[in-house]
Amino acid sequence: MIHHFTDHVNWLPLFLGSLAYFMLGAIWYGPLFSKTWIRLSGINMEDPNMKKGVAATMITSFVFMVLSCIGLTIFRQLVPMNGYADAFHLAVLIGICFSTPAISIGYLYNKKPLGLYFIDCGYHLLGLIAASMIMQYFE
Repeated sequence: MIHHFTDHVNWLPLFLGSLAYFMLGAIWYGPLFSKTWIRLSGINMEDPNMKKGVAATMITSFVFMVLSCIGLTIFRQLVPMNGYADAFHLAVLIGICFSTPAISIGYLYNKKPLGLYFIDCGYHLLGLIAASMIMQYFE
């Protein structure tokens, strides 16, 4: 069943959901939390090396968001969606059960600040919700 998922994927909503997830990052890590995130991350914005490879980082992060949205699409095919509430609940479930634990493990070993953890987990949770809502719109 899962190996045939590409036969039933509506690629436009998957791409648009991925794009929304990515664009949310510009707001989330821009005007909303940039100062706090930079401070808690310990990043020196004056370091000239910070600007190296930014395009590659952005492209790679978008690819990872597409992969997350492919997983979301697979789950959406396996779980009956009866409207926006189901799409919301599925995105929250995936965010809490997959994204948050993956982020949490890294934070446990790297001893990063709790505030940074909430910023990063919140972003991925909201990104999945946005993607799922867009996918639901096209259903």
